[in-house]
Amino acid sequence: MQATFLEDGFLICEGFASAQECADMIAQADKLIASFDETAHQVVFSASGQSHTASDYFMDSASEISCFLEAGAVDEEGRLIKPKTQAVNKIGHALHDLDPVFSHFSRQDKCKDLARLLGLSAPLLLQSMVICKQPFIGGEVNSHQDSTFLYTAPESCIGLWLALEPATTANGCMWAARGGHRAPLKSRFHKQGDEMVMTALSDAALADCTTPLEVDTGTVVVLHGRLPHLSHENKSATSRYAYALHLIDGDSTYSEDNWLQRPAELPLRGF
Repeated sequence: MQATFLEDGFLICEGFASAQECADMIAQADKLIASFDETAHQVVFSASGQSHTASDYFMDSASEISCFLEAGAVDEEGRLIKPKTQAVNKIGHALHDLDPVFSHFSRQDKCKDLARLLGLSAPLLLQSMVICKQPFIGGEVNSHQDSTFLYTAPESCIGLWLALEPATTANGCMWAARGGHRAPLKSRFHKQGDEMVMTALSDAALADCTTPLEVDTGTVVVLHGRLPHLSHENKSATSRYAYALHLIDGDSTYSEDNWLQRPAELPLRGF
């Protein structure tokens, strides 16, 4: 497993979560969406434009459970044109600390063992989110490296991406650039003054994401922080729920200008 991860930059672990665990997390996500006040928080998540990062609602989500809408679910004035149950792009970013269902899953021994297997000597649970990829409108996520947004020195970010439903090329599964993690980090998304900016670190283009990661319910895909990956729009009639948990090594230094900053009353914790 270690050799495969070092070679490819990703690792596919089938049967990591049981069908019941996945069903419980979907049910809990649906409860969170049902309780979401879409009239008070009409923030659209756009992985290509990053416009959501200008909102306090997004920045505060580092230590809260917040819902973000799909661009295709609202009209030009921000009003929902889809049922709320099919309008949310994702829920983030402190599920692993604040929600009992997601916290229970995230801090199981199997997650801790996987983190240590992949080289995190003092793993910390940094951020978590449910990605809904709604039918017909699930938005595209452009090619990126997770360490661009969750930077540590030395780099240590690892993503655990759990399929709560089947992920296929039809409903917007992830695509990866196999081996692309061996190239440098291309950019950093960080705070500069009162704004978030994208700063180029390398002139090299990201490797093309040509490997589809089609996986079944309960499979976890482990992603190296420097691995380029993306997902296309979901134009199918089926959703593609997934739970993503990002870890860093406590022995690395987490950058103070990263977007995600936790308040003193909710510090990062390990397992």
